[in-house]
Order: sequence, then structure tokens, then C-alpha cells
Amino acid sequence: MNKPIKSVLLIAGIVILVYGIYTLIQPETQTSIGDIDLVKAQNNTNSYLSITIGIVAIVISSFAGKK
Repeated sequence: MNKPIKSVLLIAGIVILVYGIYTLIQPETQTSIGDIDLVKAQNNTNSYLSITIGIVAIVISSFAGKK
């Protein structure tokens, strides 16, 4: 695999991985109106998917050129 393609995969994998971790640990939305507290439950499916895609991209970029 060409070196530029490996570099792009590595950088994209790291960015997607960091984004997935950030969306996983960011606090859930909470709103208070007077005495009522409204809390929106966080769905982490997209975070897990982003983390997985980032890891796969990093692995592909690291093992692609080895024979």
C-alpha cells in the first residue's frame, strides 16, 4: 500500500477514535425547569461504532504494507 494512503488511514483512524471516545464520555444532557429535572438518556451506539471504525483503520494502516 502506498505511504500516503497509510498515513491518511492512520490520521483518520486516530481522529475517529478520539471523536468516539469524546462522544462516549461527554456528559448527558440535563435541563432543570423549576423543580422539574429533565434528563435525556445517552445512546452510546454511535460512539461504539466510531471507536471500532477508528481501531480498524489504525490496524489496517499498520499492517497493510507488511509481507
